[in-house]
Amino acid sequence: QVQFVESGGGLVQPGGSLRLSCAASGNSFRLYAMGWYRQAPGKQRELVASISGGSTSYADSVKGRFTISRDNAKNTLFLQMNSLSPEDTAVYYCNRLQLPKYPWGQGTQVTVSS
Repeated sequence: QVQFVESGGGLVQPGGSLRLSCAASGNSFRLYAMGWYRQAPGKQRELVASISGGSTSYADSVKGRFTISRDNAKNTLFLQMNSLSPEDTAVYYCNRLQLPKYPWGQGTQVTVSS
């Protein structure tokens, strides 16, 4: 069973940047297409960025501002977030793209506010 630990969130002003990390347990991380998801209060969890092989994909709302990457040697997924806006406030999670999903981690809170 793979476990994920997300980190790197915090409080940032509009226009600021954060870099999120997701550490995965086990030895199969490199085999999975991975995604960053977020859930804002009162909203459903949504996929914001994914990486599969050498390809990346982004939700329209974050395209041009967020960059997903991974280090398979370190079993770690990253999300560089620039030009943050209050609409990006949410708890951010990582998980593999395909079903079934592994258990969700605790996520990392990102709050964008002045």
